[in-house]
Amino acid sequence: MRSIFQHPIHFIAFGFGSGLLPKGPGTWGTIAAIPIYLLIAQLPVWLYVLVTLLCILFAIYSCEVTAKDLGVHDYPGIVIDEIVGFLLTMTAMPKTGLSIATGFVLFRLFDIWKPWPIRWIDKQVQGGFGIVLDDLLAAVFAWVVFQVLVYGWMLYESLM
Repeated sequence: MRSIFQHPIHFIAFGFGSGLLPKGPGTWGTIAAIPIYLLIAQLPVWLYVLVTLLCILFAIYSCEVTAKDLGVHDYPGIVIDEIVGFLLTMTAMPKTGLSIATGFVLFRLFDIWKPWPIRWIDKQVQGGFGIVLDDLLAAVFAWVVFQVLVYGWMLYESLM
């Protein structure tokens, strides 16, 4: 795995090395996403979305290159997909520690559980796009649940 640190695209695909940590590389990759989120969280929502979309496009590219070079589709250490999934989950969310923890838990839950159609897509769609797509769908599921929690709680609070 020495080449991971020598090739910049591989280094990024491996979540700046977080994908090489033992036990649960996806969780480590999601943890690695938190500082990135904190760097861009203060941007206006439109710019946050633009930066996230650019990161997603780069993630697709880096996953494609790295998977091809390793000769393994969706190698567990490739965690840039978890990073962009977390960034998508956190779109337009309150910028608090509780929100970060909630987004983390929800994203990991859906990324691990892979409810339909995520599991099906994970098995059917190949290449860099396939590696990233299942995490983006997990992020959408997490984001929807997160929105319901945030706005449901706000509605509840306003009624009390």
